[in-house]
Amino acid sequence: MKIWTFTLALLGLFAGPLTAETLPTIRAAVLKVGTVNWELATIVENGLDRKYGFQLSVMPYADNGATRIAVEGGEADMAVADWIWVARQRAAGKGYVFVPYSKAVGGVMVPQDSTATTLKDLVGGKVGIAGGPLDKSWLILRAYAQHEYGVDLKSETEQVFGAPPLIFKTGLKGDYAGVINFWHFTAKLKAAGMRQLISVQDAGQALGLDTDTPLLGYYFKDSFLDQHPELAQGFYNASREAKEMLETNPTAWEPIRPLMRVKTEAQFDQLKQDWIAGIPKRAPMDAEAAGKMLALMHNLGGEALVGEAKTVPAGLFADVK
Repeated sequence: MKIWTFTLALLGLFAGPLTAETLPTIRAAVLKVGTVNWELATIVENGLDRKYGFQLSVMPYADNGATRIAVEGGEADMAVADWIWVARQRAAGKGYVFVPYSKAVGGVMVPQDSTATTLKDLVGGKVGIAGGPLDKSWLILRAYAQHEYGVDLKSETEQVFGAPPLIFKTGLKGDYAGVINFWHFTAKLKAAGMRQLISVQDAGQALGLDTDTPLLGYYFKDSFLDQHPELAQGFYNASREAKEMLETNPTAWEPIRPLMRVKTEAQFDQLKQDWIAGIPKRAPMDAEAAGKMLALMHNLGGEALVGEAKTVPAGLFADVK
């Protein structure tokens, strides 16, 4: 696969020329259309990488598998994943370290004219699910339905698993009693008039999980951070300042609007609102809260989901604050 690196200069977003100063470079492997680009673009647009002692190079790939291969093979220094996946890799011997990014999650969306008020109302219907049977949102919602209503969604509904864009499109057509998708597709379904039955966050809270714990983050190799011990905190500082800009300054969204690929103002507004709602508190990762979530994922998905990571591996979370 041919790998190409882009900077925001190619998009007409970079505000000034590169300086001659020598800074360590962080090569970020990301999805071409991934929402993480919004934050990374804001970092580069506002020179936050240089402010915090590094140069950010964003490398777009076609799928998550390619970003992971890039990091493993040394073609990139960082990619994005949920920490449960990163924990699985670390438990298997890969020295990956997690830096928190977002707590944004999706939920169950139903057609506007649906009479459903709770998950038990989906019994006997067809549910469209982005991902596969081990999708973490689906597992949490299944556990919640069992806990709250004694309903086994797996046996009492028909599931259709598919890629997020496909589930989004077929969901808009009213093909399902309920749709479970990633947060940004959920935001677009809201903008199109569909109704959220329950969020994964609310379901997790009902199960006793601390849903302020970020699920998504950036991961680096131990070896990279050992060579540049200051970069984890520097990158986290830049990430937090970009979040603050996007949360408090509406004009900060204008330069990245082309990356959002919105078709309506309603989509633009809903994506902004839900992205901001996904900003976690500035704090170190809570290993105890993460341990509770990992235990639930192990109970629900077993080793097929978490591998050997039955507990949070030592050194998983970067020491950033």
